[in-house]
Amino acid sequence: MKKFFNLRSYRIMYGIGVAAAIFTVGCASLSAPTEQMAVSKVAVSNAGTAGGNEFAPLQLKSAIDKMDAAEQAMAEEDYLRARQLAEQAQVDAQLASATARSAKAQKAASTIEEDNRVLRQEIDRKAQ
Repeated sequence: MKKFFNLRSYRIMYGIGVAAAIFTVGCASLSAPTEQMAVSKVAVSNAGTAGGNEFAPLQLKSAIDKMDAAEQAMAEEDYLRARQLAEQAQVDAQLASATARSAKAQKAASTIEEDNRVLRQEIDRKAQ
């Protein structure tokens, strides 16, 4: 029984050692997400330029808040959290941009429809 216990203890200790080594390598390989941060900052900036403040203020605010939190996580060297927040900020910014573009397109279509209605009225008036 003593021999079995020693073999079992050895296997447990070996397993713990392997797990610790994998964990250490995994943590060491996590680098600062500088590229993702840059891409997300550009997306947030583009959303503001696209009219996010006017047409998608909630989505743009969410993107800005998440980008601020990502920058804070970078400062704290919490790179996993920084990457996740930057990715979320990018998605929110892309949604704000798409919403703004859609709203602008709808506004332009409404303007064209109104112009067409006025032209038809003018044509009808002159035809009488």
